[in-house]
Amino acid sequence: MEVSLVRAGLGDAEKIHKMQLEAFAELYRKYHDAETNPGAEPLSKVVDRLKQPFTYYYFIEADGEAAGAIRVVNMRDPGVPKRISPVFVLPGFRRKGIARAAIAEAERIHGASGWRIDTILQEDGLCRLYESLGYKRTGQTKPITPAMTLGCYEKNDSVC
Repeated sequence: MEVSLVRAGLGDAEKIHKMQLEAFAELYRKYHDAETNPGAEPLSKVVDRLKQPFTYYYFIEADGEAAGAIRVVNMRDPGVPKRISPVFVLPGFRRKGIARAAIAEAERIHGASGWRIDTILQEDGLCRLYESLGYKRTGQTKPITPAMTLGCYEKNDSVC
């Protein structure tokens, strides 16, 4: 399966938002994390992010079909780690290596060093995904709900 990233613009906000709601619905039902779950965000938050000069949204395409999206926050400052927040793959495209390929492509585009990702520590599959790409847990955590904790991962000497 060929995976590519296609840069999204402000006119794509509604499409990204709709995909995001679908992709994060299961995690929202599981953890009820209205503060942090992209599946609970209003369209205006996606629009605001797309307007940021340091935000790069990409559609993740798998064999030419929109399979998800990834947002890279890149301040272009060597002292500030690049972040991925969020990355998501639609349910029908999961477990095919698409997220892994998309993150690797984002790293190719924006540089291999100095990355940070926060993820749900209770989601073993997400943790394994990031670890398989060379991300390491920093030990920094943030409880979100009684059942959910975010943990920080870094790659190549970034700092959380």
